[in-house]
Amino acid sequence: EQAVIALDRTRNGLEAKSILLVGPRGVGKTVVLNLIHMLAREAGFYAAYLEAAEGKSLAELLAPALRQILYALTLRDSVSDSTRRALRVLRSFVAGQEHRVPSGRASSSTSEISLADLGREMAIDPEPGSASSGDLESDLTELLEAVAEAALDRKRSIALCLDELHFLPQREFAALTMALDRLAQRRLPLVLIAAGLPLARGLAGRSSSERLFDYPEIGPLNPADAALALEIPLRVHGVSFSPEALEAILEATHGYPYFLQQWGYEAWNSSEGPVIGLDDVHRATGLALRRLDRSFFRVRLDRLTRKERVYLRALAELGPGPQRSGRIAETLGVKIQSVAPVRDALLRKGMIFSPAYGETAFTTPLFDEFQRRILPTFP
Repeated sequence: EQAVIALDRTRNGLEAKSILLVGPRGVGKTVVLNLIHMLAREAGFYAAYLEAAEGKSLAELLAPALRQILYALTLRDSVSDSTRRALRVLRSFVAGQEHRVPSGRASSSTSEISLADLGREMAIDPEPGSASSGDLESDLTELLEAVAEAALDRKRSIALCLDELHFLPQREFAALTMALDRLAQRRLPLVLIAAGLPLARGLAGRSSSERLFDYPEIGPLNPADAALALEIPLRVHGVSFSPEALEAILEATHGYPYFLQQWGYEAWNSSEGPVIGLDDVHRATGLALRRLDRSFFRVRLDRLTRKERVYLRALAELGPGPQRSGRIAETLGVKIQSVAPVRDALLRKGMIFSPAYGETAFTTPLFDEFQRRILPTFP
């Protein structure tokens, strides 16, 4: 609902806050963002869906999407002067940012295009003196202004849907918010709808950009909604859960959507029906945990150094929920200053976040239980 209001305000030339969906892993942020992307397209927006990743610059992320939007603007009856200028500004921006992206770096997808390749493909001269300084803050503002002006000239609006925003470095996020602030001041028709882990809110705080965003929290479902998420898909098949079985799944999953899906899948496969009982759920729990340990949890653990794993195991030893950094250091038997670099590295990798000053929590639900399963004793 907040996103629809933001889209409507943008389309009608009113000031609109961008939106940052915030929540831990496995709660459905990407699902919600995909829905908003679809709603934006249905509302007539030029909507681009983007996904940030470690090691990928904001320029690499935005430039191909903005080129596609501008080319879509040229498919109308005629090409406006503002669209031609925006394409030239984009060409300038690409040229200015090329040297800032390490050459020869492997793309995260074979379908991605480098800035150098993009520049060669754009058979257009750059706009002299615009967005070519190499300074991302000023150049990105000029670029987004030019693109939004081209859309305004066509009486159209733009929605950028950006997933995994927490992967943006602080400098790049600051440049993006500076550009959004300028667009908001001029009421140009471009809005950002983003999603990220809770640490993304810290990026906004350090950029002094809190007023530019609304921050809807995406979290676990309440028990009533979690029960519906399990029950509704079964109704068409004439299958149901016994009250005890349903309660057992809700207790095991804590209402997190990803885990509800996994437990529901395993319970369905474990039962002969038409009523899924408590014994079925007990079998499903063992299967679900083995699958999660091998994939959902393990893939995150494998990215870590030994020191980082030990830090996380100490955090898990203290139980669920946020823990004071001092208590973690005490559990490790070291001074808090000595593990600060490890904590910082885990923050950058998106494994933990700080819900309040001096506190640390896992970004992945039930990760503390996983840690205690694979390493029952500590240290």
